[in-house]
Formats: sequence, C-alpha cells, structure tokens
Amino acid sequence: RAVAVMRSLGYPVVYDATHSVQLPGAAQGASGGQREFIPTLVRAAVAAGADGLFMEVHPDPPKALSDKDTVWPLEEVPWVLEMALEIHRTARRWFP
Repeated sequence: RAVAVMRSLGYPVVYDATHSVQLPGAAQGASGGQREFIPTLVRAAVAAGADGLFMEVHPDPPKALSDKDTVWPLEEVPWVLEMALEIHRTARRWFP
C-alpha cells in the first residue's frame, strides 16, 4: 500500500529492504532481524512499483558492527538485483 501511495505523489520510491526485516529489541535489548525474508520483500516492493532499493550489505554479516542480523551478504547482492531488475521490467509494462 505504501509504495503505491508514494508513487501516486509523482516521485521515485526507494524501498529499504534491510531495515524492513529488523526486529527492534529481539536480540537481548538490541535489534535483531530476519534477513532471509529480504528477497521476498524485495520482490513484493519492486512488483508494487518501487523504483530503487536500499540495502545494507557486508562481506561477513555475523561480523558486522551493527545490524548484523539484517545486513545482506555482499556476495549475494548480484542475484537479488538481477531478480529485482527482471521484476521491475515486467511490472513496468503493466504499470508504468
């Protein structure tokens, strides 16, 4: 719903994939998260009309100094972006 509402204002919409899976307070008083849902939410956001993606990435997420439960592995960025681009191209044929 939010992506469609923001698009209706006439500006590009950037979806924050990594913070969308954050679970505040889930890790002993710090933010936890479920990074495994990032690809699913990226697909949904791009299909809904998101124009761009924001993702925090790290070469070794468990060693990240912050947001270690939500940063996306750097080596897995290419396939997520390729998937998102393919969905974007298809969605724009139907909803420019």
